[in-house]
Amino acid sequence: MSTPMSGGDPITRMCNSRVGRMLSKKWRLDALVGIGGMAAVYAATHRNGAPCAIKMLHPEVSRIAEVRERFLREAYIGNKVNHPNVIQVQDDDIDEDGCAFMVMELLVGESLEDKADENGGSLPFDETLQTCATVLDVLAAAHKVGVIHRDIKPDNIFICKGGTVKVLDFGIARLREQGRDHTATGMLMGTPAYMSPEQALGRQSDIGPHSDIFSVGAMMFKLLSGLKVHEGESDGEVLVAAATRPPRSLAAVLPGAPQGLIRIVDRMLAYDITQRYGDAQEVINDIRDLLKQLQAPKAPAPDGPVDP
Repeated sequence: MSTPMSGGDPITRMCNSRVGRMLSKKWRLDALVGIGGMAAVYAATHRNGAPCAIKMLHPEVSRIAEVRERFLREAYIGNKVNHPNVIQVQDDDIDEDGCAFMVMELLVGESLEDKADENGGSLPFDETLQTCATVLDVLAAAHKVGVIHRDIKPDNIFICKGGTVKVLDFGIARLREQGRDHTATGMLMGTPAYMSPEQALGRQSDIGPHSDIFSVGAMMFKLLSGLKVHEGESDGEVLVAAATRPPRSLAAVLPGAPQGLIRIVDRMLAYDITQRYGDAQEVINDIRDLLKQLQAPKAPAPDGPVDP
């Protein structure tokens, strides 16, 4: 989510005009934190003085019943995961103008996307592996309760001051419950640069834990190399590539990477589902083993000649 604090466009003016308002006679909107295509985020204060964040749909999209329902479902699905690294939604409602909003814990920090950009587009091996292991731990908990996130990307991972990782935006998560899928067949949602092939093809029945694992692999690829798995001049080109072409190996763009790291990322990004990791915990175990190897002290070279 971008963070324009001022501007002359109608959406920005409308979002700024909300600052100072009381919602449901409980929360005061203190400051505009960011504006996205569908919603704005505000720093707010409850009438008891507790700080919070409020995510509020723009009026034109809040009028669309399906979008509003999906937005409010984010609160239910995210809380259902019940993991300390998932942002907790405390309440949801609709304001006097018919705009849906949700009340969340207030986070202070920056997105993983912004952090990587500040570092030239990539991050060190250790930091990337540790962050992605935390994301995978969240996904392991989500998958256990039937939740598939479907939009894992650096912009949906938040790094709080102090280093705590938070996984955001369960708004398009797929909830498998009693054999029902709450997303219509063929409906394409997500971000092309991080989509699994089955998601890019719109094959809803094939989307599962392995699809989220692919997205984490695509995120690791980007954080390690500074490049996306598939490049293109438009989202449409990237989407076609994601649907039809096997991803290139990490070794092709990062030849100096440890072989163990290349094996993990390449397996996460396997085009064929049967060749990909299917369980987030298995990936976590391999990442932890690799971190131990990378962090292990190297034996000093002998000082003198070695007897044959």
